[in-house]
Amino acid sequence: MEQPKVIFLDAVGTLFDVKGSVGEVYSQIAEEFGVKVSADTLNKTFIKSFKAAPPPIFLDADTQDIPQREFDWWRIIALNTFESAGVLKQFSDFSAFFSELYIHFGTAQPWFVYPDVLAALVNWRRLGIELGVLSNFDSRIYSVLQSLGLRDFFISVTISTQARAAKPDPQIFAIALKKHNCPPEAAWHIGDSITEDYNGAKAAGLRGIWIDRSKKS
Repeated sequence: MEQPKVIFLDAVGTLFDVKGSVGEVYSQIAEEFGVKVSADTLNKTFIKSFKAAPPPIFLDADTQDIPQREFDWWRIIALNTFESAGVLKQFSDFSAFFSELYIHFGTAQPWFVYPDVLAALVNWRRLGIELGVLSNFDSRIYSVLQSLGLRDFFISVTISTQARAAKPDPQIFAIALKKHNCPPEAAWHIGDSITEDYNGAKAAGLRGIWIDRSKKS
C-alpha cells in the first residue's frame, strides 16, 4: 500500500477521550454547585440531549462570533441534560456552573490520550507524512491539543464550526485537503465513527480507516 501524503485524524474517540464518562464530569462539577445527581443518569440524558442537538454549524455567524455561538450551543445541551435528569431547578446559578464546565473541557483535566497515539504520530512524522486533525469539535480543540502535548504534530486543524460544514459532509474534507494542497486519493482519514469518519472520508474520495475504540464489533 502506498504511503499517503496526509493522514487526517478525528479527535474525540480517536486521539483522546473523556476520563470515565461525560456524566461523571458533569456530576462532579454539579456537586461543587450543590447539585447531587448520579453520573449514570447524566450520562444517559447527555447522550440523548447531544444526539438531539443540531450540528454545530453557524452559517450566519461572523468568524469572531463563533466561540460565543459554540458556547451557546453547548449550553443548551447541558441545560437539556440537567432538565431531563430533573435537577435543573436545583441550580442557584446555572450560568456560573456552565461556564466552569465549559472551561474545564478546554483543559487537559477531563481527557486522556489513547496509549497507541503518541507512537503512531511520531512514526508517521518520521516517515514524512503530513498530519491534520479533522473534527466536529469546537474552538477548544486548540487548547486541548496543546495541553495534551499533541498540538505540534499537526500541520492543520479543521473543525466543523470554523469550516461551516460537519462530517460526513464532503465539504469539510475538501477544506482540510486544501490546507495540504493534497488530492483526496493521496490522503487517509482515521476515526471512530463509521458514519462520520469512515463513510464520510470514502464519499469525499479519501481512504477511510475505522478505529474501533469501544470494541463494539
